Amino acid sequence: MISYNPIIQELHKESAYQVDVLRLDLIDVEISGNKWFKLKNNLEKAISQNKKSIITFGGAYSNHIAATAAACKKFNLKCIGVIRGEEKEELNDTLKTAQKNGMEFYFVDRETYKQKDTIEFKNNLAKTFGEHYLIPEGGNNEEGVSGCMDILKKEWNYDYVFCACGTATTFAGILTSAKDQNKIIGISVLKGENNLPAEAEVLLDKISLNSSKMKILGEEALKKDFIEDSCILNSYAFKGYAKKNTELLNFKTEFENKFEIPLDHIYTTKLFYAVFDLIKRKKLISDSKILVVHSGGLQGNEAFEKRYHLTPNL
Repeated sequence: MISYNPIIQELHKESAYQVDVLRLDLIDVEISGNKWFKLKNNLEKAISQNKKSIITFGGAYSNHIAATAAACKKFNLKCIGVIRGEEKEELNDTLKTAQKNGMEFYFVDRETYKQKDTIEFKNNLAKTFGEHYLIPEGGNNEEGVSGCMDILKKEWNYDYVFCACGTATTFAGILTSAKDQNKIIGISVLKGENNLPAEAEVLLDKISLNSSKMKILGEEALKKDFIEDSCILNSYAFKGYAKKNTELLNFKTEFENKFEIPLDHIYTTKLFYAVFDLIKRKKLISDSKILVVHSGGLQGNEAFEKRYHLTPNL
């Protein structure tokens, strides 16, 4: 697999806080960020089982779809993407890139897609495509979590580690490898009720790393003067996945101009917005060292900006 040589960039330092960025977006142009960690153990398992085909799931703008296609090309594996939604006359940039890397698409309507975890759906995939190794949407399985356990290095000493959350796979992996003094803060990008703490607990149970039945907090973590425990916050979802407003777009532009670090619209813009807002609100313990995990996803910017007629900043 691709070697992991972590790059940590100092972002912000003052008397109260030190903020560093873990640049996972620089791992690889196409298999970037946390996608590489969620895929690596899955692909190693598939190869060890002599599987020649990979099937996975995602939306039409999915970073996971793009990364899986690139990874399968690298390891000479056939790749099928089950894509949520009807096939469009012209593919967007994400799907064009995946197709260029050899991915075959299987489009299903949204109602059918909701059945993707059922035995019936999986049996139909086997009948249609033959023997294969199945990677769930977003790499959200035991192998995905165990891969994300390699993100943090044991010699690093941070009080807070922040990551964006869509499935809680990355959060669960980071949490299991964290030291006792580390507080792992997930920033949900999803709308509605915050189900990600419970989903993270399920993931930890599956890999037998939650024997003490750790309780992962949600918004209640903000009720104290300072965040003192690991948690997943839903306060910065901006009304849901891929949602935006002028405030968020302005933040992205200002951040990129100031720090010269590109952000994606779906995950990392909300992540860094949350970090700076929590610092401004003094919700983080003073004199803390903070690490923000940049999870990549930059490939999706072009399609997102075309879709919403936005002008790219970097």
